Formats: sequence, C-alpha cells, structure tokens
Amino acid sequence: MSGHKIKELIYCGVLADPESARQAAKAATLIMTRGKYAAEWLREVGIDGGITWEFGNGEPGQEIERIHDQLTAHAPECEDIRVLYLTPVQPFSIDMIGRQLAGQAEYVVEIPGGDPLTALSNLDVPGAIGAVQSLDGLKIIGDAFPVFSTGMAVHLNLAGINLRKTSILASLRQVYPDSHVLYEFENDKWQPIALRDLDKVSGEITGLYIPALAEDSTLENFMQVIARLRAPDGCPWDRKQTHTSLRPYLLEEAYEALEALDNGDMSALREELGDILLQIALHTQIAVENGEFTIADVLQGINRKIVSRHPHVFADVSVRDDRDVVQNWEKLKEIERAENGNAHQKGLLDGIPAILPALSQAQSIQERAARVGFDWPEIQPVIEKVMEELQEVSQAQNALEREHELGDLLFAVVNLVRWHKVDAESALRYTNTKFRKRFAYLESRAKQAGRELQKMTLEEMDALWEDAKAFDD
Repeated sequence: MSGHKIKELIYCGVLADPESARQAAKAATLIMTRGKYAAEWLREVGIDGGITWEFGNGEPGQEIERIHDQLTAHAPECEDIRVLYLTPVQPFSIDMIGRQLAGQAEYVVEIPGGDPLTALSNLDVPGAIGAVQSLDGLKIIGDAFPVFSTGMAVHLNLAGINLRKTSILASLRQVYPDSHVLYEFENDKWQPIALRDLDKVSGEITGLYIPALAEDSTLENFMQVIARLRAPDGCPWDRKQTHTSLRPYLLEEAYEALEALDNGDMSALREELGDILLQIALHTQIAVENGEFTIADVLQGINRKIVSRHPHVFADVSVRDDRDVVQNWEKLKEIERAENGNAHQKGLLDGIPAILPALSQAQSIQERAARVGFDWPEIQPVIEKVMEELQEVSQAQNALEREHELGDLLFAVVNLVRWHKVDAESALRYTNTKFRKRFAYLESRAKQAGRELQKMTLEEMDALWEDAKAFDD
C-alpha cells in the first residue's frame, strides 16, 4: 500500500446501533464489509455502497495485500484514508483482517455489534455452557488438521469464506464423524446440519458452531487422566513407575502394534496405538514431575524437526523424487548436529539403536549408507554378493569362521531384500507366522490320525505340509 496510510479505522459490528453506523459511513473514504451478512445488514440500515470482501483460499497475509490493492484503487495517492470495516466477527480481537488493518491505522474506533453466539441460548446445543472457542476461519483456511481442541465447542467465524473453496471441511473430517451435527448461522438463526451435508452448501456461511466431541477423545483429557493416576492419591502401581521400570512395556507395546499390522487387524492396531500412547504419556508425566520436560516440549520438538527436515513441503526447496528427500534429510541432520555443537561426535550410523533386532539393524545400516551413495548402482552385483557369501560359508575352515561367514551371508541377503524395497523384519516375521500356521496344521492332522510326529516319516510330514499350503493367507 505504497503512499497510503489509514488515518482512521472504524470497526463496526453487525447489528450495531444503526445511527452510529450511518454517521461512520458518512465520514468514510472507503466502506468494506466482510461477507454477505455484513453487506445485507448495511443495506438494511440505509447505507449504500462499499466493497463486500470475499476471501480466496490463500493465507491471511495474501488477503491483506489484496485489500491494500483495493484501498489504492479507491483513494487518491497520499490521501488520508478513513475506512469503515463492517464485520460479523465478534469479538473484534479475533478478526484477522480487521486486526491487520488496525496495524496500518493511526486511530482505531470500535462500534460493538451483536454476537451471533447469543442466538444459541435458544437452542439445546451440547457443550455451549462454560466455554466456547471462537476462531476466525481465516486462521485455519489452509490447515489439513484442526488446530483447536475438539473437546470444547468451537465457533468458526466464516464471513466472506466459501467453505468449498478451502481445506476446512477436509480438516474437520480428520476428527469429527460425518454424522456430527453442527449449526450454521443463516438468516439470523442457527440451523442444524450434519458435517456430511456441509459440502452441499454453496456460497458463504457466516458462522459455524461445532459442538464438542466427547471429553475422553482428546489428548488434553488423556494427559489429565495420566496426571490423575500419578497424583498423590492416584494409583499405587502407576505412582511407583519410573522411566526404567516402564522400559519393557514400551518395547512390548511396539511389537504388539507390529503384530496387529502384520495381521491386517485395524481394530487391534487402533488399540495397540493407544497402548503406545499410554507409554508416551506416562514417560512424559514422570518427566514433568522430575522437571525434565513436558508434553509441550515433546510435541514442539518433533513438530520443529519434521518441518525443518521437509523444506520441500514447508519451504521453497524442490525435489525430484523420494531419493532426493532422503538425501536432503541426511544433509539437514548434519547441519543440526553442527548447530548443536556435536558435528564430530556422531557418525551417520550412530543414530541406529543397538537394541534393534539384528535384522532391522542390518537394514537400517544399509539404508543409511545408501543415502550418501555407498551402494551398488544396480541389483545384479547385490545378487552376486549373496552367492559369493554363500560360497564362502561352504569354504569355512572351522566353526568360528563359519559363524562369521553366515553373518556376512545374512547381511548380504538383507541387502537384497532392501533392494527389492521390502522390509526384512516384516518379511521374515510373515514367513515365521506362515511356518507356525502350517506346522500347527501338520500337528492337528497327525493328532486326528492318532499319529505322533516323532514316529512319522519325513515324507509323511511333507505331504501334510503341502496340504497346509492351501490355507496360506
């Protein structure tokens, strides 16, 4: 807005005193109304003209630039501008466009209007008592996930925003079920509408009221439960736990989640992920009590790490494919180590936990080495390496040498698995499960025939084994 300055900005809420609004309009260089509801009310009180502002799906900062362009188009260069900004967003402090305009103004005058939320008092709406979060829809216009607590009611001020042109609906569906009943503000009334039907609404919605989900569906409530368990009058077992005593449970729950994944059991996976979250929450609560860190530190740390290591998503870095992403990841880790003063203390492979199962550890080692180019250029040498190691096993001169050569063979096979973009641990775990099922079938058939496995010939057992293959997943 070069050459221009807002001399006076007059905030005027919809349903304000009509005479005050008319007087403000007479003195205004430019009248701006946020959305159709504000424009209609302006006409109802006898004020003509003005720009009805509708927002695209850009960032709020981009929207303010568009508004500056309008100011430039409607006022002579270097003239002091008086802007009447009429908005249904209440309180004024959350109106993002209004607040940015106020930052450009020498004086700001506020004419309070009516609050659409007061109309909720006539509805039997759950969660409307005690606390309501009120947000400007521009704050979340491009978000992919709700940034507010779904355990509390939410009032979204959407004046000037067409929901169907934003990511807001997709964001809400990340948490709320399609059957969740919301309320849209239309014709001075709040009307119920299911989330699934919102994408059928064309045009602008002035406001949206979202009743809270159940309290026990939020992270905040869960952390409260864990804090209660650890309170002086909480659970004796939970109170005595330490980081060390909980260590085996973290590993156990992780493996149970992997088992659910292997079985394709999404119900079990949901439960096991909850058990992992329990371990995270317990460790965090213990850390809070010890003055070590908080859940906010945990979330902020991983948040910043993910954002900083994905500049191709959150910044202006370009990548060609996933290989570029991996290489950038390693470069960024080196930068982080240097910034933290330990660039010479950690090598590329030092971050791989020694406690990992050997198979997973081997694949992680190979993947990290490959990120910096320490890898075969094609798969044929990988296959040849497996055959070479197999030959060296057969040529081993003693038990110790054979053990070492078998280790080399396993390492080479894991590399072959990696080249085929398969997770070695998962592949072997699948085969283990398949073997156990086939062997259980063999045992069952032998028992049905009144036979003992120890007294069956290998040929007889092999025949049953072939039958068992018909029942593989």
